[in-house]
Amino acid sequence: MSLKNVNTVLATVGTLFVLYLGLTFILAPETATPGVGLPTWPAGDGGGFLVMKGIREFSMGLVLAVLLATGHRRALGWVLLMEAVAPFGDMINVLTHHGSPAAAFGIHGLTSAVIAVTGLLVLRETGKAHRAPAPTSAVRSA
Repeated sequence: MSLKNVNTVLATVGTLFVLYLGLTFILAPETATPGVGLPTWPAGDGGGFLVMKGIREFSMGLVLAVLLATGHRRALGWVLLMEAVAPFGDMINVLTHHGSPAAAFGIHGLTSAVIAVTGLLVLRETGKAHRAPAPTSAVRSA
């Protein structure tokens, strides 16, 4: 299997996961929340913040889906690197709010690492395509 195929599979699985995660937080935040590692459900009307998280996740998935569908692979690599910041931030959030370190590192940290590695792999793949061949001087014999 070529690097491009592996990258496409990784990016597609990641995209589908992010879309699923976003929809879960939008449609049923109370069932998604225990899995993020925070110790308590938000007080008062804090559930609205979880829907915002879902909308963020879903929109990030849509961006990836558009880049995959249109074949903008170099942009896909850069966006994957940029989107790795979100689960890293979630990891820091869980840790600073006395959540589960296992969830922080095992869910969010690992997700961030996988997304970043996928982005680097896509950039590596596309970097080869962007290199122009070195100019050669053609000598014609007369």
